[in-house]
Amino acid sequence: MAGILEVATAEFAAKGLSGARIDAIADATQTSKRMIYYYFGSKEGLYVAVLEEAYRRMRQIESELHLEDLEPTEALRRLVEFTFDHHADNEDYIRLVMNENIERGAYLAQSKSIQELNVPAIEAIRNLYDRGVVSGVFRPGLEPLDIHASISALTFFNVSNRHTFGLIFKDGTPAQQAIAARRSSITEMVVRFVRA
Repeated sequence: MAGILEVATAEFAAKGLSGARIDAIADATQTSKRMIYYYFGSKEGLYVAVLEEAYRRMRQIESELHLEDLEPTEALRRLVEFTFDHHADNEDYIRLVMNENIERGAYLAQSKSIQELNVPAIEAIRNLYDRGVVSGVFRPGLEPLDIHASISALTFFNVSNRHTFGLIFKDGTPAQQAIAARRSSITEMVVRFVRA
């Protein structure tokens, strides 16, 4: 099953739902289309399972950051850096999210677990933010969902738009140096936004 999801992730990320082929997934996993349909019901069912697995993996890794053990500002920095690194290292995840947005979220809406999978992300931010407000390092009045959206937007763009942005604004900075500078800049932006 894990092998099917892994191959299907690459197929859906590269070609979207409409372009992906069950035949290609079956061939690459040395299984039959019939078996895929048995487990997932349809191509769309497999696509929903791929989306759920992508979010589940990200949230599982996030839970291993142990943000509650860190001082609030350091916890926020770690969360932003993790999110940046995750997105930079998982272009398929970004492409899946982009493709599902093209579909207007129609397939993610069919998931029975997607909201439950993502509640811990907001709760982690709520906990570290509330601790920061109580200790006086974060300003009051912010919404954890808004903080999450800002982190997502800033870290997502670097991957979703890397090709067009890089083509238009060639600056000659070596790639690794540019990525490190961008990571640092985004982390600092979020921390300054939340800081008291």
